[in-house]
Amino acid sequence: MEKTKSQKIGIDLTEGSILKALLLFAFPIVLTNLVQQLYSTVDLIIIGQFAGNTGTVGVSTGGELIDLMTPIASSFAIAGQIYIAQLFGAKDHQNLKNAIGTLLTLLLCLSAFFTVIILVFYRQFLSLLNCPSEAFSEASKYMLITAAGIPFVFAYNGICSILRGFGESKRPLLFIVVAATINIFLDLLLVVCFHMGASGTAVATVASQIGASAAAFIYMYRHRHHFEFKLDIKTFRIKKQALKVILSLGIPQLVRVFSVQFSMLWVKSNINAYGMLASTTYSVGNKVEKFMNVFVQGIDGAAGAMIGQNLGARKHQRVVRIVKTTLICSLSIACIISCLFLFIPKSLYGIFTTDPGVIEYGVVFLRIMSIACIISAVSISFKAVATGSGAAGLCLVIGVMDGICRILICMFFSFFFHSGATDFFWGAAFCQLIPGLIGFFYFAGGKWKTKKLLSEG
Repeated sequence: MEKTKSQKIGIDLTEGSILKALLLFAFPIVLTNLVQQLYSTVDLIIIGQFAGNTGTVGVSTGGELIDLMTPIASSFAIAGQIYIAQLFGAKDHQNLKNAIGTLLTLLLCLSAFFTVIILVFYRQFLSLLNCPSEAFSEASKYMLITAAGIPFVFAYNGICSILRGFGESKRPLLFIVVAATINIFLDLLLVVCFHMGASGTAVATVASQIGASAAAFIYMYRHRHHFEFKLDIKTFRIKKQALKVILSLGIPQLVRVFSVQFSMLWVKSNINAYGMLASTTYSVGNKVEKFMNVFVQGIDGAAGAMIGQNLGARKHQRVVRIVKTTLICSLSIACIISCLFLFIPKSLYGIFTTDPGVIEYGVVFLRIMSIACIISAVSISFKAVATGSGAAGLCLVIGVMDGICRILICMFFSFFFHSGATDFFWGAAFCQLIPGLIGFFYFAGGKWKTKKLLSEG
C-alpha cells in the first residue's frame, strides 16, 4: 500500500529513456528557476529604470547577504533531497517519513538563527561589502526588510526538495509562479506608483516568498497521506539517524556554499571599490548571467536527482549514460547562451539600464562570461555524480576549490594586468575550471560505484 502511495507522487527515474526522463524532469526545474530569476530580475529592471544607479546598487549590494540565504537553505535541502531520492529508490518508506520531518525542523531552526544575525549586524555587513555611501541608505532598507522573508525561503526550499526527491518537479513551478505574480504586481505598485525605491522592492520580494512557501505547504498538507505527514509535534521531532545523514552531507555543502559565496562577496567588494560604474556593471551583468544559467542549472538539478535514484537502485551503467546525456545537453545550452553574450551584449544590458557607460562596460563583462558558460556546463555535468552519490567530502573540496580559484585568479590578473574591475571579471570566468576537473576524475575513477549509500545508514 505504501509503495502505491509513494509512486503517485513524482516519477521513478530508474526506468525508461534517459534523455526523455532528463528533459521532462529538468523542464519544470528550468521553468521554476527561470520564473524565480525573472521576478528577481524584474526587481532590478524596475529599480534601475525608476530609481537609477543608486537604487540598483542599493538592491544589489543590500541583497548580497540575503541572496546568500538561498544557497544556505539549498545546501541542507539538497542534502535532504539526495537522501530522500536514495530512500525512494530503495523503497524504504519508514525512513522517508523520518527524513522529511527532520529536514523541515532543521531548516526552520536555521532560518531563525540567520534572521537574527542579519537584523543585528546588517550595518557591519554592508561596510564589509564596501557599499558606496550614496547607496548605503537604500541597501540598509532592502536588507532589513528582506530579512523577514528568510524563514519562508528556507521553508520553500525544504518542501520543494522533498518533492524533487520523490521525482516531482512540476509542483515547484506552480509555487514559484504564485511568487512571481505577487512580486511583479507589488513591484509595479510600490516602486513605480508609490516611488518607494529599494524599500518597495524589498516588500514585494518578501510578499512573494510568503506566497511561494504558503502554496508549497498547502500542497504538501493536502497530500499528507502520501508523505505520512501530520501537522503535529511528533512529525517535527528530529530523528538521530536522519539528522546524521542530512548533516553529514549538508555541512560540507554549507562550507562549500560559504567558500563560493565568500569569494563572490570578495569580488563584489573589490569591484565596488572602483566606483558606481564598475559596481553597476557587475550588478547588472551578474543578474544577466544568473538568468541565462538557469537552463544549465536545471539540467544539473535533474541529473542529481536521477543519479541519486539510480544509485539507490544500484544501476551503475545507467548512471554513466545519465552523465553523458547531461554533458551533451548542458554544452548545447551553454553554446547558445555564449552566442547571445558575444553577439547581443548591448541589447541584454539595455533591458536593465539606460546608462551608456554601463552598457559599454557590460559588453566587456558578457564577452568574458561567454567563456564561463562553457566551463560551467562541463563542470556541473561531472559534479552531479558527487552530489547524487552523496560524496560529502568531495563536494566540500570542489566548493572550496571554486572559492579559492576565484580569488587567486582575480589576484593574478590584478597583479599582472592592472585592468581595474575587468581583472575580477576574469576571475569569475575561470573559477570552475579546477573543480570541474576534480569532478571529472571522480567520475572517471569509478569510486562512486562502490561508495556506501546514504540510504544504507
